[in-house]
Amino acid sequence: MNIYQTGIKKFLPQIASTEVSNGKNNSAVRQVKRLIKVLYHTNHYYYIHVDIRQDYLYRELLALEKILPNVHLTRRRFATIWGGASLLEMLRSCMWELLNIKNWKWDFVLNLSESDYPVKTVTQLTQFLTANKNRNFVKSHGREVQRFIQKQGLDKTFVECETRMWRVGDRQLPYGIQVDGGSDWIALSRKLVEYVANPTPDDLVAGLLKIFKYTLLPAESFFHTVLRNSKFCNTYIDNNLHVTNWKRKLGCKCQYKHVVDWCGCSPNDFRPDDWPRVLSTQSRQLYFARKFEPIVNQAVILQLELWLFGLEEPSKNILNVHSYWQNVYHHQDLGVTPDDGLLTLGGSIKRQLVKYFRYSNSTLCDLDVSSVLQMHTFLSMDAYKHTLFLLRTSQVDIEVAVKPINNVNLTKTSPLMAHVELLFVSTDYDQKEQMSRNFLQLVSPFSEPILIYRFSSFHSSKTYNLTCLWISSSGYLQDVSEFSAGRHIVDWLCSLLYQVYGAPKLIYKNTILAEIKFLVTPLDFFFGKPLKAIHTLFANMDIITTKDVNGKFTKFIPDPLQRATLEQASQTDSKRVGDSLTTWIDELFSKFYSDTVDVCGKKIAACVKTGWSSLAPDPKSAIGTVNGTTGTFNIW
Repeated sequence: MNIYQTGIKKFLPQIASTEVSNGKNNSAVRQVKRLIKVLYHTNHYYYIHVDIRQDYLYRELLALEKILPNVHLTRRRFATIWGGASLLEMLRSCMWELLNIKNWKWDFVLNLSESDYPVKTVTQLTQFLTANKNRNFVKSHGREVQRFIQKQGLDKTFVECETRMWRVGDRQLPYGIQVDGGSDWIALSRKLVEYVANPTPDDLVAGLLKIFKYTLLPAESFFHTVLRNSKFCNTYIDNNLHVTNWKRKLGCKCQYKHVVDWCGCSPNDFRPDDWPRVLSTQSRQLYFARKFEPIVNQAVILQLELWLFGLEEPSKNILNVHSYWQNVYHHQDLGVTPDDGLLTLGGSIKRQLVKYFRYSNSTLCDLDVSSVLQMHTFLSMDAYKHTLFLLRTSQVDIEVAVKPINNVNLTKTSPLMAHVELLFVSTDYDQKEQMSRNFLQLVSPFSEPILIYRFSSFHSSKTYNLTCLWISSSGYLQDVSEFSAGRHIVDWLCSLLYQVYGAPKLIYKNTILAEIKFLVTPLDFFFGKPLKAIHTLFANMDIITTKDVNGKFTKFIPDPLQRATLEQASQTDSKRVGDSLTTWIDELFSKFYSDTVDVCGKKIAACVKTGWSSLAPDPKSAIGTVNGTTGTFNIW
């Protein structure tokens, strides 16, 4: 078969985070573009679905249609969730649209996400699928059908409502149907796509669609079950062309309890330590690996590209090969309410930037900062460096780099504290990846603060039993947590906490080892809108509770007289509005954030020439000119 007639369709389904609470927007647009670059060939087609809540990602990728005729974004967008019925609906919708693009002649649909990456070249993939035309590649769970049904919850009825899958009862699966399933990453022939995506399906597909509309993880079973029970049964190949980085102990701890009434598993991100698993694909019919997240580790992605294309380590002349930016806010976004804490910090940066130039000898001493345009998380060499705020001023656009200040006080020297590698308070702890995704360590009154700690290896087998006291700015003991640290223990703990700022104290043998001061920022935004006086007390009030019912920890907290003074000050602060509120916020941020660590702009230092700026060149993700000879992009 002529390779130019193969027309393998690369199909990227859901490239947006299903996390929509608290205004999270994890738009990995640079990684999506990097993936497109490495997969791109003029002979193939790239059809992209972007979650309807991801305005930034959609706008950025939509621009590719103007320069690449074989790239198209669907206009029918869904708000999908992990394990949701909407995911299957979205896949079938996009498949039907693909069948109706007249000028696109393709033989296979492969669904990928931005967390996939190839482990073989597109040429090798093309040759393999050319030799296997009309076959269908799906990964089965194995032949223990009843165990799979119970594990997946296929014998339960689920209903998708309010971006959650609710379990509503038990059910009996129909007799005479061979249920199958495993992975939702698939490579389907055009003939099967025509069969399953048809809006007027036959009785088999119509019946299965009714079943899987009320099924958890339907995309992991629907296509498999259709294959097993239809005229396509002889085309079933038990291989989804993927190697997946499963670490069950980390990935199967009820990862998706917040979006689905079931305990779900998820694979881990690849890191350099997982490289042997990538190498194992060489002798097997595997063409993709997952998951990869540059916000977690980008070094392994570069290592994979070098290995895949037989390249040497890039020279220092190639800018930002080891840098990564991820957008967390854009002023044009409508799909998700922005985080009120981020908006509050952005407003404080605006005010402090005006002061910075007003009292300097800069030619921008009279500039007016009108708005925050974008915010990015910036990492270099897989280490968090700053959060970047791009601001619109009356003269130029200026970008400011900000990072949290470490407010840890080790009050006593001990063998244990010599082994502390991490000790800070944040939110959004990813148990699977053992990291906080809140790099800015921004905690608002409605957050769930977490004490994150890591100890280096112990030479002895001794275990330390520690106590963490959560003490509010009013001097009250809000919560008590106990945990152990030993030779092989790396752990985390979480406690609900509501106050203006707090100070967890680590106690060992009735002695304070460390105190961590952190800020719970007062808000001057509420659900994305400027805070109104009527909401002030609700948003910023310090809730007074006490956990020390037996007086066990009395010696570690202020005495009643001190608490009364602190409480009165706290209650006064919580009623602040207008200029008084913003002045208070600015004072607090100056204690917990290094604001204007660096500034770039037209008359200071051009941002495009500033390595950390989100406006600096990023050749890894830049879509340039297609090589006319090879029909592909240069990687950098």
